[in-house]
Amino acid sequence: MALELPSLPYDYDALAPYMSRETLEFHHDKHHQAYVTKGNELLEGSPLAGKSLEEICKAAFDEKNAGLINNVGQHYNHLHFWQWMKKGGGGSKMPGSLEKAINSDLGGFDKFRADFVAAGVGQFGSGWAWLAVKNGKLEIMKTPNGENPLMHGAAPVLGCDVWEHSYYIDYRNARPKYLEAFIDNLINWDHVAEMYEAAI
Repeated sequence: MALELPSLPYDYDALAPYMSRETLEFHHDKHHQAYVTKGNELLEGSPLAGKSLEEICKAAFDEKNAGLINNVGQHYNHLHFWQWMKKGGGGSKMPGSLEKAINSDLGGFDKFRADFVAAGVGQFGSGWAWLAVKNGKLEIMKTPNGENPLMHGAAPVLGCDVWEHSYYIDYRNARPKYLEAFIDNLINWDHVAEMYEAAI
C-alpha cells in the first residue's frame, strides 16, 4: 500500500486568519509530501508494506524503527489533522455523545480546553497534543515528533500539530495562542465525534 498525499478538504484560504494560505501551502504541500515520499522509500520491500497505516504505526514503534515512526506516523497524523479542522469550526458546540464524554471523563469543556493547551505547550520541541480514547475513556496526551496515541495503546480522536512549521508563520513563537485558536476557531467536531464513536 503506497502512501498518498490527500487533497485538503477545503481551500487554502478557508482557515484564515487562524491558519493562513502560506502555512497550509508549506505544511501540506511540502512537509506532508516529504513524509509521504520518505515513508514510501522506507516501506519499499518491507514486510510492513502491505499492512494498514494503523498496523504500520504500531509495528514501527514496537520495533523502535525511528524512520517509520516519524514518517509513516506523521502521514497518519496529518491525514487526520487536515480533517480535524474546518472553516467556522471550534468552540464548545459538539455532538452530544462527545460532549457527554468530555464532561464525564475530562471535567467539562473548559477544563478540556485548558488541559489540551497545557499539553501542547508542555510538549518540549516538536510533537503533538492529543485527545484519545484509552481503556474506554477520553484522556489528553502529548507525544514527541511523529509518535501518536496508537503507539501508546490508545485511539486518537483529535490531534494538534505543535511542530513549529504548523504555526510559526502565523503565530511566531506564541504556541499557546495557536493552540487556543485551534480549539476556539478550527476544530471540526464532527470528525472528532466520528473517530470517538469508532474508538469506544
